Amino acid sequence: MAPFNYLRAGSIEEALMHLGRPGLRLLAGGTTLVDLMKLGVEAPTTVLDITALALDEILLEDGRLRIGALANHTDVAQHALVKRHATAVSEALLSGASGQIRNVATIGGNLLQRTRCTYFRGTDWRCNKRAPGAGCDAIDGLHGGHAVVGVSPACNAAHASDLAVALLALDAHVNVRSLRGKRRLPVADFYLTPGDTPQSEHILAADELITHVDLPVSRALTACVASERVSGYLKLRGRASYEFATVSVAASLSMHGDRIGDVAIALGGVGTVPWRIPAAETILRGQPLSSVGLERFCNALLASAKATPQNAHKLDMARGAVQRLLETLQ
Repeated sequence: MAPFNYLRAGSIEEALMHLGRPGLRLLAGGTTLVDLMKLGVEAPTTVLDITALALDEILLEDGRLRIGALANHTDVAQHALVKRHATAVSEALLSGASGQIRNVATIGGNLLQRTRCTYFRGTDWRCNKRAPGAGCDAIDGLHGGHAVVGVSPACNAAHASDLAVALLALDAHVNVRSLRGKRRLPVADFYLTPGDTPQSEHILAADELITHVDLPVSRALTACVASERVSGYLKLRGRASYEFATVSVAASLSMHGDRIGDVAIALGGVGTVPWRIPAAETILRGQPLSSVGLERFCNALLASAKATPQNAHKLDMARGAVQRLLETLQ
């Protein structure tokens, strides 16, 4: 690990004064940053510790559930408000890592975590994320766990976050601050597909700090006519714990009798970003839940897939996961 300067911010305002400096990285839980520093993938000249900032609240505010960026995964997953209004978030967090890591990993850090692609994390390999313009050894190498949607000739690394998939299905927003002011960014617009610039993974500016995420609370839509909107998260992986998703799906759903009311479905493990196509969801609305309807929906959701013989299994897994989760939620 290369030497670095260490700073500790005592307030949000103090942290914002440092953000944007070349070579600076933020330290919250450290479960991603420290690993990458040990591997030589990250070599910050300055590490800014933000663990003292008062950004760990979990509360209802103006009809939305607010979750602070420094709230740890265990506290969020077990919080009554989260389990009541955002079950998919609770289930997604509990499906990730180990209990020890969940005790320190933060919401904001999870949203900004880097890919787990072996070629990115091993400095002997060519990687456009780590060294822009170097090339991508994953394209022609072993990539059975890599993305099938949102890929480009420059990168096919799968996005790692379980949480982001759940937040995408729940129409969440990421709230950020800088010395220039505040922004509220839809999760749907937060992440960037690789294109020709895979090193650019999100729209957060270097001088911006994530303060919290917020999402609309579940509610009964029309008494005695529509069911309350519910959500859930399903993760398929090679082992039962401490494993990243081969395929995952998050969904929120309400039913009008035997017909689907509102619905939102996002996939993880299959994309270079959390994957959702809102236009495809119109295929399901107003229809009974059926294998024919789900097949049409999945065809639209995965229409842009560029699978290879190594990772084509993800397409069938995604179809099965969508059906399994929706049948559980209805």
